[in-house]
Amino acid sequence: MVTEDMRGAAPETQPVKSAERTIHILETLAASPTRMSLGELQEACKYPRSSLHALLRTLKDLRWIEADESGSRYGIGTHALLAGTSYLDKDSVVSRAAAVLEALRSEVSHTVHFARRDEASVIYLASRGSKVEVRRMHRVGRKLPCHVTALGQALLAELTTSEVREMLPAKLERFTENTIVDVDDLVTELGEVRNRGWALEREQGTVGVVCIATVVPYRIPATDALSVSMPAEVASYPGELERIAGVLTKHASAWARELRAEGVR
Repeated sequence: MVTEDMRGAAPETQPVKSAERTIHILETLAASPTRMSLGELQEACKYPRSSLHALLRTLKDLRWIEADESGSRYGIGTHALLAGTSYLDKDSVVSRAAAVLEALRSEVSHTVHFARRDEASVIYLASRGSKVEVRRMHRVGRKLPCHVTALGQALLAELTTSEVREMLPAKLERFTENTIVDVDDLVTELGEVRNRGWALEREQGTVGVVCIATVVPYRIPATDALSVSMPAEVASYPGELERIAGVLTKHASAWARELRAEGVR
């Protein structure tokens, strides 16, 4: 029997429009390097101005977003930060990453990262900066396309070629002159990653930086990876890349065995 309440109910598979719009606004603000005006948000989100303004007012009242001194430009608020840090606190793998990263950094003396694949991107979940090199380090929560990072390439290599092609656009975004922007070229590189057991990215995401990464194989296919990031000149030292890759894969394999033994999946 169909009740009156059921007649107006949306199918369970259909997203709730207001919730979908709210998440889109938050993700748009999070991705922007600067605060955004109402007009800029409307251009990015394509929502009616009245609906957008009402959602912004609600999010601001609940402190998920905040406005600048003029009240006309918006950015992510403190409660969004609380939600994000709660994820890090409660994830059973991220909570174990600190000890692994400290041990890895002590052996390689370079910056180390732990990240997780999110569709065609990787999200940095933990990092430890080099004690001897001073340079920019990816912050926790940073999201980058898989194809420009060794972390992402290591994780894409866990997938089949058809899965990779289905996931990625035909033309990939260019970050530097060395960025792989053709999917066929990326597929070839992923074959090399599988053969080596680790990914090598030479200034594809950031000029002057070389990165080595390998997956933490406690899941199939792997969702997480560790990396070592270093100045580009280090790659020219005889045998240094192979040494670092050996140390990296040793730590990743040992950590995966530990996670599987503890029943973490």
